[in-house]
Amino acid sequence: MAVYLVFRRRSTIHNIPGPFSPSWIFGHMLQLLLPAEYGDHEFNWQKLYGPVYRVKGCFGQDRLMVSDPLALQHILNSNHFEHGPSIDNAVGLLFEEKCVMAAKGETHKRLRAAMHIGFTASAARECLPLFERIAQAVTERFEELPGLPADIIPVLSEATLDAISQAILSSSTQDLGEDFPRFRTLASSQSAVQILADVVAVRLPKWVWRAAIHLPTTTFNTIRTAKCFAREIGERTVREKMEAGRQGQTDVFDMLLDLGRWEKRRNALTKEEVAAQTGILLIAGQDNTTSLLAFGLLELARHPQFQKELRAEIHHFLGNRSEGFIYDNMPLLNAFIKVSSWPLPGALQERMAIQDTVIPLTGAIKTSTGELMNQIIVRKGQIVSMAIASYHRLETLWGEDSHEFRPSRWLDGTAYQGQALGPYANLFVNPHFWRSLLDDMTVV
Repeated sequence: MAVYLVFRRRSTIHNIPGPFSPSWIFGHMLQLLLPAEYGDHEFNWQKLYGPVYRVKGCFGQDRLMVSDPLALQHILNSNHFEHGPSIDNAVGLLFEEKCVMAAKGETHKRLRAAMHIGFTASAARECLPLFERIAQAVTERFEELPGLPADIIPVLSEATLDAISQAILSSSTQDLGEDFPRFRTLASSQSAVQILADVVAVRLPKWVWRAAIHLPTTTFNTIRTAKCFAREIGERTVREKMEAGRQGQTDVFDMLLDLGRWEKRRNALTKEEVAAQTGILLIAGQDNTTSLLAFGLLELARHPQFQKELRAEIHHFLGNRSEGFIYDNMPLLNAFIKVSSWPLPGALQERMAIQDTVIPLTGAIKTSTGELMNQIIVRKGQIVSMAIASYHRLETLWGEDSHEFRPSRWLDGTAYQGQALGPYANLFVNPHFWRSLLDDMTVV
């Protein structure tokens, strides 16, 4: 009854069309987060209701599903939205309080601006020799596989974690301990019980949620151990770099520390803030790169003719490689990277309105009462789900074959060329780590 009273206030979006809810307790959350086949319901609902529609969260809560590009751009760039409470709780449990994802307001802007220095195009190019060495090791590991079919995820996961650990910290993955790889799995795990727990947890005092990490369970023990390893490695790395007094940018932590070495720059990070980024940088980078590589290789296996053409381009360019060689000069490879970053499974990203506000729309939608709306009024506390994978399947942007693997759309000019939503080829990719992620993937 208490939960019902919390959610019962009628929302301003109740007249926006959407699918019928099969459950008051779970709403559409099981269909969205635990489908038999990824996107079974989400993509069908987009075809039926368009790029903006209403779904039910747990206990009858109204939520917005959004893939409209103008609405997404507004939500991402507006000061009226923050991460949803479930994400905040997860970040608080898994990572340090001073990490960029946990920070709010001006502190978040300062951390994000400072960290950008480590993920520029020039910074990523400095890592290319490292990525090439690890890519060669991956190739050798693949050649040792006993036969097909083969599970390549463990090899890719280990390689990407090693690449990111060395690029960020100049540290080996052996320093992270055995629990850290399991930490990544916990960070992305989901179940029906977890969905309900997230909903209940956001209504509890934060001290209750934070105290849960001390419970004597296997899951929380893994979280405690991995979080402790990340903290110790981050603090030790920062301490050693500061004691060495070395100036020069050999990894991301060097770049972040250099910001504050000479003068109090506006975006400078403290030593504690630099160390606090360790866990989030390793987890976010490893998870994104591993997923993109795995699905990219899967599509190559499904399309042998394209695989043959791509191999020919790679052999041609590598055979004529010069000192000034850059991967951007390989059109087929870059088209493959773009399409691999595009129609694949993407997690729903939640945002919550922190004040009453208005969301603009690219085109008008019709409510259940017949009213046409070109903007949506939302109340403070409204949860909005940014449907990333649905955005990448909008036929109005990407064509009728938006669901198909077709790298040529980036070669023949049929890819969406409108106002950019993300930092790379109009794709909705991670805005913080996209450059090093894509360079890592390109080299491998």
